[in-house]
Amino acid sequence: MIFQLDPHDIHFPDPALAEPDGLLAIGGDLRPERLMEAYRRGIFPWYSDDTPILWYSPHERFVLSPDRLKISKSMRQVLRSGRFSVTHDHAFAEVIAACATQPRHGQDGTWITADMQRAYNELHRLGHAHSVETWHNNKLVGGLYGIAIGRVFCGESMFAKEANASKVALASLCQSGGYGLIDCQVYTDHLASLGAGTVSRAIYLEWLDAGPGSPAKNSY
Repeated sequence: MIFQLDPHDIHFPDPALAEPDGLLAIGGDLRPERLMEAYRRGIFPWYSDDTPILWYSPHERFVLSPDRLKISKSMRQVLRSGRFSVTHDHAFAEVIAACATQPRHGQDGTWITADMQRAYNELHRLGHAHSVETWHNNKLVGGLYGIAIGRVFCGESMFAKEANASKVALASLCQSGGYGLIDCQVYTDHLASLGAGTVSRAIYLEWLDAGPGSPAKNSY
């Protein structure tokens, strides 16, 4: 069932009522209060310029436990080489803009619209959204951004202008000790190769409510 959101009410219907593809609701806006209410309930916006705002809560969630990140031998060499330097929250606006223009196989255009960029830049200003930046010769060459809900990092997107630059950013996020779980939202072969796996929405919502660390963490 797809719900029409009340423009004056930031609350969402039960995520369990989402369609098979995860679509739960339509409409509303991207004000900070609504966005944070969505993320706290396992819901995220995903739409394009030619559609209204669409809100999703997949029945299965793709997640990565930082201690399960798979770092290949070649990647370890990259990390040890010092080729890249890494910062956190130093260039959020630049990272989200680069993610919006990153070419993606099988996708035309981007879901990171101008309105989305403005909304997430505001969440960053308020301390909810965070970025990791990868630099080479003082140039931004990779990074990622997402929303922090306690110790769950809800990853939104990443980009790389040089080989391995986004992997370095992800490794830094996992090794930071700040998060017990990274929400990758939906399946990709790339993230699966790095150690991500699928859990039910119910388990994911337990982690959002209580924080990662329950026995269910070992279920993927």
